[in-house]
Amino acid sequence: MVGTGTGADYFTDERHNRLREEVRAFAEKEVRPQVARMESDREVEFELAREIARRGWIGVTIGREYGGMGLGHLAKTVVIEELARVSGAIGAIAQASQLGVAKVIHFGNERQRRYWLPRFASGEALPTIAVTEPESGGHVLGMAGTARREGDEYVLNGRKWFVGNSHIGDVHGVVFRTGKGSRGLSAFLVESDRPGFRLGDLGSQSGLHGFSFGELVFEECRVPAANRLGREGQGLDVAYSSSILYGRPNLAAVALGIHRAIVEDTVRFAEDRTMYGRPLSALPNISLKIGEMQSRLMTARLAAYHAAHLLDRGLPCDAELMNSKLINTEYALDSARAAMEIHAARGLQSSFAIERYLRDATHIYPPAGTSDVQRLRLGQVAAGSYGVQWSEKLGHLAKLPDDGPGLRALAS
Repeated sequence: MVGTGTGADYFTDERHNRLREEVRAFAEKEVRPQVARMESDREVEFELAREIARRGWIGVTIGREYGGMGLGHLAKTVVIEELARVSGAIGAIAQASQLGVAKVIHFGNERQRRYWLPRFASGEALPTIAVTEPESGGHVLGMAGTARREGDEYVLNGRKWFVGNSHIGDVHGVVFRTGKGSRGLSAFLVESDRPGFRLGDLGSQSGLHGFSFGELVFEECRVPAANRLGREGQGLDVAYSSSILYGRPNLAAVALGIHRAIVEDTVRFAEDRTMYGRPLSALPNISLKIGEMQSRLMTARLAAYHAAHLLDRGLPCDAELMNSKLINTEYALDSARAAMEIHAARGLQSSFAIERYLRDATHIYPPAGTSDVQRLRLGQVAAGSYGVQWSEKLGHLAKLPDDGPGLRALAS
């Protein structure tokens, strides 16, 4: 089904295809046999996360000068999509670490880039980004955690919630309040072995079993001033840009991979299941539902690939990134519900995986803004009142070289 009837080949080239084959082979051979265990144990999956990192896939957007693959956002979408097709949790692990990469690429100084990016690219260190707090939730300006300056150090106090890869990360990009108002937030890199830092509650979740989405606690945690990302007061920029440029397209890719699995499994089930003397897929109402699922998948995939393609070219595409997250999340959930109707009671059985897909897709809904948040921002785009275009402001760091992958369509 991949590359058939989706229009995705317009955006990809041979390098993307080779990468897809490599990731898919890994997902089928190494990840799929572990899914049942991950579902039953519900423990944080450490080894597969490290193996993904060691293969260099966390460094897919990191430039070659820092040891990365230098293949850009479309290649990142391919990696996450292929992993999530087999396991939404493993796809989520890959995408969450990419958020941690973003903050150093876009806001790190050259010393920080030279130190951290090669470690991310090689798999030596896994990064995270931590913004959300228990009291303020997604309202970034409402955060209460503080960072006070004492000489050449900052002292951090507070808690962060819903941190992707919380319990396997080696260095956490955190945003705390250093002053008042929107310019009173600052970002820092905090290594996981810093005194005053500890892991909090892992939390419980209905889906994405194997993925850690827990709490970080900072109690008089001291970090050197050299660990600050960007200028003091630039924390809001770090939070917003990472969410828009990486969070939304990454989550769209996870939802896309889950969506593909839903359609593929449902087609297989409908062909194998016999009713009234013929395959279930031969019934007109079932064929109509599957056709609608395929239409949603095609539209969602085009939205995800188009947005990543624009980002790789360094073009303004905030709206496309928002729409990609909106379309992929909503359509995956719609197709999961349709699959449930086709499977009927069998859809509730873990052996058919549909209930897992539905649970996992639901977990993609809140991060980086719910669907209503995306609609609100898109409404601002329509009215001409949308603010900073982060894809344009930081586009020089996201743009691929002129001979980079994904540009074949421009030359043809």
